[in-house]
Amino acid sequence: MNVLVVGGGGREHALAWKLRQSPRVREVFCAPGNGGMGGVATCVPIDSGDLRGLLAFARERGIGLTVVGPEAPLSLGIVDLFEEHGLRVFGASRAAAELEGSKTFAKELMRRHGIPTAAARAFTDAGEARAWIRSAGTPLVIKADGLAAGKGVMICRTGAEAEAAVETIMDKRAFGSAGDRVLVEEFLEGEEASFLAFTDGRTVVAMPASQDHKAVFDGDLGPNTGGMGAYSPAPVVTPALHAEVMRTVMEPTVRAMAAAGRPYRGVLYAGLMITSDGIKVLEYNARFGDPEAQPIVLRMKSDLLPVLEACIDGRLDTAAVDWHDDAAVCVVLASGGYPGAYPTGLPISGLEEAGREEGVVVFHAGTAERDGRIVTAGGRVLGVTARGATIREAVDRAYRGAARISFEGMHYRRDIGHRALRGQP
Repeated sequence: MNVLVVGGGGREHALAWKLRQSPRVREVFCAPGNGGMGGVATCVPIDSGDLRGLLAFARERGIGLTVVGPEAPLSLGIVDLFEEHGLRVFGASRAAAELEGSKTFAKELMRRHGIPTAAARAFTDAGEARAWIRSAGTPLVIKADGLAAGKGVMICRTGAEAEAAVETIMDKRAFGSAGDRVLVEEFLEGEEASFLAFTDGRTVVAMPASQDHKAVFDGDLGPNTGGMGAYSPAPVVTPALHAEVMRTVMEPTVRAMAAAGRPYRGVLYAGLMITSDGIKVLEYNARFGDPEAQPIVLRMKSDLLPVLEACIDGRLDTAAVDWHDDAAVCVVLASGGYPGAYPTGLPISGLEEAGREEGVVVFHAGTAERDGRIVTAGGRVLGVTARGATIREAVDRAYRGAARISFEGMHYRRDIGHRALRGQP
């Protein structure tokens, strides 16, 4: 069959790469894709938010399955639209995607169903939010309610920082309509983990746990980004903790969404904080994480296609979902200035050399092809991803690959996987 992957980042490159390996896939298309995906997919110049354009393309080219990568088209209702026209599509419906699209909705759902999470209050008035902050203790976490490309969360150590965060989100509209409402949330101490699972609305099948690195600089310093790297497995998620997450978070969330009349099919992603008081849900995502998808996909032994089809058809309990025991690590190479302003159009060298390093796959995120050359076209440019027998081996391989690549202003964290490597030689 022909498959369409919606989106154009590293996550979508990884999904296209994996789907192309299925013996049942004839051709993979990616809309809009990026400059480095030509080896596994045919890129088509349709924006991921152009739902009608994507629908027309899928019908014209006889697409047998559409896989939606980013959160925005899910929140716009691409799954509902495609299903209305009889097309098979993997992802959460518009109603289900509100679990990511509104942090207030998610928080209220968790409260009603006893799913562990941080205490929080929602505000639609900036003045009321600031007044409440003045009476609250610090530190606090200020969150834009809506979709903000992973950047709408601000950890504030003082009241002044918290009030400034409200100003940035609500008054200056740094994230547009995502800042119509803010959550002021208690700050949780602990270690974060990303927990993703496939679900058909009833059965929940976990993927290996992973850990993202949000801060732009080593040592988890600097502003939050869309993610500067990730690794899997995450040792903080022990087998016992894995079972607890399934029992107290993932399965109750799927049941809660069904009870709310919003059956959830697709990938359910819970961002967790492992605290001294137990597991707490920081947020939900309604899709594969980016960059978590890159190491997870490298670890997947099973054919991805039938797993996605089983989610759509409500028969996930019959699907084979197997994983390699190896570890995998993704190191993001970013443009100078990211997550702020950054230049584009800069030539990239060393891609072929990096891809020849043992165990390494280079996934493109923000690249374009210009006059036969691959150039930068985004903040997160590449995800150098590697498998190894251990996290240490995977880390070393990923950094060997990263060292082969260069472009003006390129920067990347040198400590991806540092929590997993604590105490290791």
